Amino acid sequence: MASTKIADVIVPSVFNPYTVQRTTQLSELFNSGIIATVPELNLLGQRGGTTIAMPFWNDLTGAEEILSDTTPLGVDKITSAQDVAVLHARGKAWGVNDLAKALSGSDPMAEIGDMVAMYWARRWQIMLISELKGIFAGSTLNANKSDISGNSGDAAVVSSDTIVDAIYKLGDAAGGLSAFIMHSAVVAKLVKDDLIDYALDSQGMPTIPTYLGKRVIVDDGMPVSSGVYTSYLFGQGAIGLGEGNAPVPTETDRDSLQGEDILINRRHFVLHPRGVKWVGTPAGVSPTNTELENGANWTRVYDAKNVKIVQFTHKIA
Repeated sequence: MASTKIADVIVPSVFNPYTVQRTTQLSELFNSGIIATVPELNLLGQRGGTTIAMPFWNDLTGAEEILSDTTPLGVDKITSAQDVAVLHARGKAWGVNDLAKALSGSDPMAEIGDMVAMYWARRWQIMLISELKGIFAGSTLNANKSDISGNSGDAAVVSSDTIVDAIYKLGDAAGGLSAFIMHSAVVAKLVKDDLIDYALDSQGMPTIPTYLGKRVIVDDGMPVSSGVYTSYLFGQGAIGLGEGNAPVPTETDRDSLQGEDILINRRHFVLHPRGVKWVGTPAGVSPTNTELENGANWTRVYDAKNVKIVQFTHKIA
């Protein structure tokens, strides 16, 4: 009896859009609203090129004038600027041994698609952490940093007071912050301090951690060094998402000599911190995570309050 091959169950025209959709469904970052689809970013993968400019109008400034029947009003300029996002072109291939258990499922293509989608959801989270390291590596976002790790005693430790101080780094725009990303050790500290509440999930179970009504995403990939932890606060849509079109997003192959079936998945997408312009020149087609972590590759273009991200560096004891 012939064995089932990857090519027998994978229909690329169906598999790829399914995987793209399921990646967002499985991503906590997307479900929390931190990542939001930005239609104009979809154009980057469709029209060619590796960056896309997003012009915007700067806010109006200057004091109003007293009306006069002899002196005309002065005329100020309305100025514009532009944010710039970079295309990420990435791919991964798997041999059948990694996917063998999915071939016995009732719907093998959906089983494999879920595995691939979850893989990309995890990689998005890792990439985002690299981008956050990069945009905060220089001085362009100093106004959005709260670093208490060098303080003495309790003043260096995450607590209800120090978290509130971090939230209000955005001043009167602090109300726009809606979610945290924290290391599990940080969340454990807050649970012990009875600061974490739990919202109901889709099944009505209290499983979604929140603090001050803001969703808490737990990720052990968050930076930690010598007892110093980095957490982040976000507003809705702080990260813009655009899906492009890889020329051949999904295909299968077979290594006859090894007797191995191969699934290949390629993604073109944009994952961009809104208001922080990409100014780098990657060595390859698109930037690596190491290049994303380089502060010289980013510069803030929005007013600091409008960049809905705060970096909070602290200890837990």
